[in-house]
Amino acid sequence: MITLDHAYLVVGLMFLAFSVLTLLDREHPTRIRSALFWGLIAASMLVGTWIGDLGNGLLVLGLVVLAGVRKLGVGKPTTTTPVEREARAVQHGNWLFIPALIVPLVAVGGTLAAKYTAFGAWLISDAQTTLIALGLGCVIALAVAWAWLKPPPTAPFQEGRRLVDSIGWAVLLPQMLASLGAVFLMADVGGVVGELISSTVPLTTPLMAVIAYCVGMAAFTVIMGNAFAAFPVMTAAIGLPVLIHQFDGNVAIVCAIGMLAGFCGTLMTPMAANFNVVPANLLELPDRDSPLNGVIRAQIPTALVMLAVNILLMFFLAFRF
Repeated sequence: MITLDHAYLVVGLMFLAFSVLTLLDREHPTRIRSALFWGLIAASMLVGTWIGDLGNGLLVLGLVVLAGVRKLGVGKPTTTTPVEREARAVQHGNWLFIPALIVPLVAVGGTLAAKYTAFGAWLISDAQTTLIALGLGCVIALAVAWAWLKPPPTAPFQEGRRLVDSIGWAVLLPQMLASLGAVFLMADVGGVVGELISSTVPLTTPLMAVIAYCVGMAAFTVIMGNAFAAFPVMTAAIGLPVLIHQFDGNVAIVCAIGMLAGFCGTLMTPMAANFNVVPANLLELPDRDSPLNGVIRAQIPTALVMLAVNILLMFFLAFRF
């Protein structure tokens, strides 16, 4: 049976490959520090279960120190030239999307198979099924691309290294912020936020509660940089006690649309570095160091419209199903 441990193993081996290839890249400007950074991530995935909370905490501190000294440099992996990539794109056309489409198809199909078929239940663990199926889809897509396109054996890892070098430390930001959200939940920050909101906003009607929850999700996401970090806090503050318990809102609708409201905040904050800062750097925008760079300014109108739509959807749907 494939479990979440196998997914961690695959991800750990991937980061280990990035670390080794970085160490062998003599032209990398921060070769040793970057190799250590990716190596620590690999260690957390490969041996995190056995080294305990203290060991994992030390790994995280090591990552913070390595990323905080200076920016991680961008290496020069052995890869194809733009001319070669364009020629291959013309040769294969839209068929190149097949490996990319395999990933979501296997993720959805594997999740449904694990839930509704005996073979799927035997193959995939019922704990974190979607994550396992997603990892399985990535492995299958990689195997198909290898067999079909016949790239050099190290090509996927070199291209992956090129991508993570471009993103840098921000590749870990979603996981760290999501973990921070779990810490806030254990510290009952949601209860404190709920008391603060209820003392300032009259949550006496479903509409007011929906507005407070959705706007709070977006605002807290702007502060935290990740809707996964905001979700446990705002759901503990307003979602569960008010929308669900007090007004009998549908749990699935409240939580799903609440997350979408949080993602509206993601579009408006530099704290979501992997979404808003990294693209600005990759595009080399002139205002990429500004808190409101061109990417964020372009997304704000869409985010506000989406937030209003989410409020209306939750109000009209959550209390009728």
